[in-house]
Amino acid sequence: MIRTAVVILNWNGLAWIQKFLGTVVKYSTNKETIVCVADNGSSDGSSKWVRDNFPDVKVLDLGKNNGFAGGYNLALSQIDARYFVLLNSDVEVTPGWLDPLVSCLDDSPDIAACQPRIKSYNKKEYFEYAGAAGGFIDMYGFTFCRGRIFGRVEKDVGQYDDAVDIFWASGACMAVRKEAWDKSGGLDNEFFAHMEEIDLCWRFHSAGLRVAYVPGSLVFHAGGGALPYESEFKIYLNFRNNLFLLYKNLPDEKLGRTIFIRKMFDGLAAFRFLLLGKIRNVGAIRKAHRDFTNAIRENRVSRRFVNQLPEVNSVLPFLNKSVVFEFYLKGRKTFKSLL
Repeated sequence: MIRTAVVILNWNGLAWIQKFLGTVVKYSTNKETIVCVADNGSSDGSSKWVRDNFPDVKVLDLGKNNGFAGGYNLALSQIDARYFVLLNSDVEVTPGWLDPLVSCLDDSPDIAACQPRIKSYNKKEYFEYAGAAGGFIDMYGFTFCRGRIFGRVEKDVGQYDDAVDIFWASGACMAVRKEAWDKSGGLDNEFFAHMEEIDLCWRFHSAGLRVAYVPGSLVFHAGGGALPYESEFKIYLNFRNNLFLLYKNLPDEKLGRTIFIRKMFDGLAAFRFLLLGKIRNVGAIRKAHRDFTNAIRENRVSRRFVNQLPEVNSVLPFLNKSVVFEFYLKGRKTFKSLL
């Protein structure tokens, strides 16, 4: 068994692969680490280009676009490694980025996953939207980060230099212990893309494991490499998957009330899009709610799986507040101001 496998899931990302794969290979390959590109049925020649230019990189052709969740589940089932590092194709790694992540998992057997400091490739002094300095979640399922709340991203001035436990690690760059991945069931294929890593990390917590932020590891994320941030499909996935996330993982006593309140928030979001004339975004939210309702049966099965995890951790790193009210009504725009 290899110690670490850095796995890049690719879908028509030839430009990103050409831009960043060389750096990944340069700063990651050693006797204990391999780099893999798992191709989700690309039509842009990505697989051939990798084989022609990086013959030592393992290429897995997955045949079709299985989404982020399905693609990684299929790819990792074909790799025998102690640790997996899920890495987006639009991420630039830096010298020494991998060792702190691996050391974190080596030193703490109860840590299932960890993430590096994720900063913006285009504005390198700032954190990046998708992960920043570690992810959290509020009482109604709204996700945010140390360094990013909603669309407001903080400049990195050393305010998050401490290694801490977090609620979720970003799928843009996340190191995962294979044993924990297997026991927790991997990513949920129903999510397709977006929030599947948060769902996985919630299951880690429910099983009594930890998720950590490792500030000594640094990567730069371009963002929106596979799906633009403002796309209607992304809006649909985010709203639908957030409901999936809550339904699967909330305890019985909180489930009904939380889902009801979250749907009210979603209605307000749809009304805002309507006022802005973004009718298609309204339609995306309506479709998200309809498809969530239609998928209740499948999610009941997933919910039963979560309830059967071997050890239930009742103390989760939630923010026991509404980040919507804190941000928009109280003007608390930074992570530290929420505490």
